[in-house]
Order: sequence, then C-alpha cells, then structure tokens
Amino acid sequence: MSQETIQLAQGPVRYRDEGSGDPIVFVHGYLVDGRLWEGVAERLAADRFRCLVPDWPMGSHTIAMNPDADLSPPGVAGMIADFVERLGLERVTIVGNDSGGAISQILTANHPERVERLVLTNCDTFEHFPPAAFKPMVPLARIPGVMSALALPLRMGAVRRAAFRPFAKRPIPPSLIDSWLAPSQRDGGVSHDMRKFVVGLHKRHTLAAAERLRTFKRPIRFAWGVDDRFFKLEHAKRLAGMVPDAAIVEIPDSKTFAALDQPALVAEAVAGFVREHEAADAAAA
Repeated sequence: MSQETIQLAQGPVRYRDEGSGDPIVFVHGYLVDGRLWEGVAERLAADRFRCLVPDWPMGSHTIAMNPDADLSPPGVAGMIADFVERLGLERVTIVGNDSGGAISQILTANHPERVERLVLTNCDTFEHFPPAAFKPMVPLARIPGVMSALALPLRMGAVRRAAFRPFAKRPIPPSLIDSWLAPSQRDGGVSHDMRKFVVGLHKRHTLAAAERLRTFKRPIRFAWGVDDRFFKLEHAKRLAGMVPDAAIVEIPDSKTFAALDQPALVAEAVAGFVREHEAADAAAA
C-alpha cells in the first residue's frame, strides 16, 4: 500500500490509501502502527472499499507530533475527525482495535457527524481503559524517565517477542515487532508523544463515551476475538447491550490482534457489515 503524509494541526500523520469505494478508516492501538491492519485492508481494498490506514501517534509513529499537540484520548479522537475532514470525507466507517478501539468509541461519541458506522475489534471498554494488567503504567508514566527505564529490557529480542506474545495466537514476525518499538527508542519526540498518550489513559473517557453511545443512531458491529484474556467477549456484549443498533461477530482462534490472527474473517465481518447497512439505507431511501 502506498504511503502518504497529511499535515494536521497536531502534526504530520502518515497513512496508506488503497482501493476505491466506501471509505474505511482504521485505528490501531498503543505501540503498534497501521500495519496491524495490512491483511484486512488489502482484502477490503480488493473488494471495492477505500482503505485509509494511518499511523496514529501512539508510540510507533515515525514522525513526532508538534510539542503542543493534544494526545489525550479526546485529543487523538479529534485528530481522527480532522483527518476525515481534511480528506474531504463526510462520514466513514471506523474500525478500531485495542486502545485504538477506545479512541474510536470516543470519536464516535464526540464527533458522530464523522462516523457512518463503527466496527470494534477487541478493545478497551468502560472501566477497562487501560485493562487491569496495564493500569500501573499510567501513574509510572507521569514520573520523568520511568518510561525510558521500563523500555530498556525491550532492547533484547527475546523480551520484545515475549511482550507481544499474549496479544496474538500466532507468532508476530520479529521484524514487525522491532519496527514497532524502534521509533520510541531512537526519537525523543516520539518517546515524548508516547508518554503523553499513556498519561491520558483513564476510564472516565470510555465510561463517558459508552453513555453517549446510547443515543448513537447508526450501527455498530463487534468483530471480537474469543480467546482474548485482556478484552473478553463479555465486554463486547455489555457495550452492545447498551447501544441501539449493535451485533457481535465472534472471531474464532484469535486474541487481541484478531486482525493478525484472522485477517480474512475480520475483513469478511467488516465488508458484510458495510454492505448490509448500505442495502438497508438504500431500501429506506
């Protein structure tokens, strides 16, 4: 997929733009980039969708944001809304994962005029932002130098691979993990952005978004890996039970990174969801 760069108020964002048709914007989570979605986006682009796959400033982006950029969860959600507007798109299908799924909920709650449909794969919800295993990271990130110290063991290949192992059923290529971790290790600006993002993680954002999603009139689909120990299927069922138009597709044999474990099934869920509601909209017109 070809890579382009757009200059937003918060700073430059690199993105991949492939295919044509109904636009889909992907939102990855912390310490990965848009390549998480590569297998999904390539299938959807071949299936007559326009796939926009940015590298959001969550720690694996290669160009630092402006020093004053707001990288709180609402700030990143606003950045995504700006991205959609700058590309001249009225509304898009948003597909989010992990902490990017939390950002996608906040985007949909705060900027509903930009979201035609929302797809959530395994992600933070309600009080699980961040999930319990990662909550201690937030106060530690407020202490200068601690994030850099915590990252030192990740310079060892075995530690890097072990750190990502819980998120996927199948081994993630070591070269991909290395490239996700490299920007924050070599660029102080990117490391600063990562710290700003982590400091902003708080359950109040996802709890507030969930309440506002009660009145979201357009459809939401959950494409959920069923073997995830961090973001359980029960979390998706709880949120789906609150919103007016929701359905869950269970993705077998997959964890948090369902897009890596089962890209064909995730792509199928997204494509089927979009076409189903396009048909419903056309019938209602």
